[in-house]
Amino acid sequence: MSGPTSDVPALALRGLVKRFGQTLAVAGLDLDIPAGSFYGVVGPNGAGKTTTLSMATGLLVPDAGEARVHGVDVWRQPAQAAPLLGILPDGMRLFDRLTGPELISYAGLLRGMSAEVVAARRDDLLAALDLRAGGATLVADYSAGMTKKIALACALVHAPRVLVLDEPFEAVDPVSATAIRAILERFVAAGGTVVMSSHVMALVERLCTHVAVVGGGRVLAAGSLDDVRAGQGLEERFVGLLGGATETPELSWLRPSSD
Repeated sequence: MSGPTSDVPALALRGLVKRFGQTLAVAGLDLDIPAGSFYGVVGPNGAGKTTTLSMATGLLVPDAGEARVHGVDVWRQPAQAAPLLGILPDGMRLFDRLTGPELISYAGLLRGMSAEVVAARRDDLLAALDLRAGGATLVADYSAGMTKKIALACALVHAPRVLVLDEPFEAVDPVSATAIRAILERFVAAGGTVVMSSHVMALVERLCTHVAVVGGGRVLAAGSLDDVRAGQGLEERFVGLLGGATETPELSWLRPSSD
């Protein structure tokens, strides 16, 4: 197999399947994510988004199917695939008894980078993400926004070609979210690819060039943002594809009582 090339998708998923007991979480999912795109993956809770991204990045073994990053098989060629990927999983535990700078350094050294390169990039990332003030604080004592930012720094330190981020803005304050957005937009402008899952349709519409709507472990629609919206707002299109209720039942009993 030749090395990664620019004329193949940044991520190509083919026939991904995953079961948990009797539950079919991902049901033969196919998806191509173009290189250089800012790609949003949206879907309801339980749609298979996190499971799909975990299989696509080597965190969860698929029952069937394959995932390729710039043409490199994630599961058959892990040593070649891993350097191409930066991953921000949702809810994964960090080594939180380290300080932020220590955690970034640890992530870089695990990637086989020299200590000098790691130190320079660590300092750049701390400055870019406004984390220098927390230098002596253990990650265990970070706020939710700081934790997201330090985890993003760990995903970026080895300069990957593809960033896969599961709910990167969840529980993040507006100031931290602005810093994260700026870094991701610069990363895409420089030729990188961002794949981001989110429940916030307005955020996806603001940031993403492409989007996939996932439901029942399958892709229901995928393509450029305008193609998927099909003349509607993304939220309206999303509800239509998922078959959500168009009317909310009235809860006649839910009224303030004067008694």
